[in-house]
Amino acid sequence: MKQIDELAEWQDFNQETIDALLEDGSQADADYFIEHHLASTDFDKLEKAAVDAFKAGFEVTDAEELELDDGALVFCFDATIERKLERAALDKDVETLLLIADKQDVQYDGWGTFFMPRDAATPYDEGDFDDE
Repeated sequence: MKQIDELAEWQDFNQETIDALLEDGSQADADYFIEHHLASTDFDKLEKAAVDAFKAGFEVTDAEELELDDGALVFCFDATIERKLERAALDKDVETLLLIADKQDVQYDGWGTFFMPRDAATPYDEGDFDDE
């Protein structure tokens, strides 16, 4: 089964996550740093997915190698983008990345973001993402 077949489930996840963030007091109108996660045991396939994600307008992080609980090794990267917590935009991003994941035979593993309290200007220290 192709991952794109799970799009409706991811759309539900998007709405549930937006609702949870807002109910917990996160800012409704802020720009959020969204990190979409992709992984594969095949570095070459993951690299091709990273190129496709970049061409689709995402920033991509350097691939990392992680050891899973069962001892298996997996490579992963984040495809990042700044977005409002708007379902339509998140749905489109997830659909784009699911199609890339299917095309390159890698795993799309969801997304996350930082909680942004209503009384804060940013959810993170701006220096957190410097490449220094």
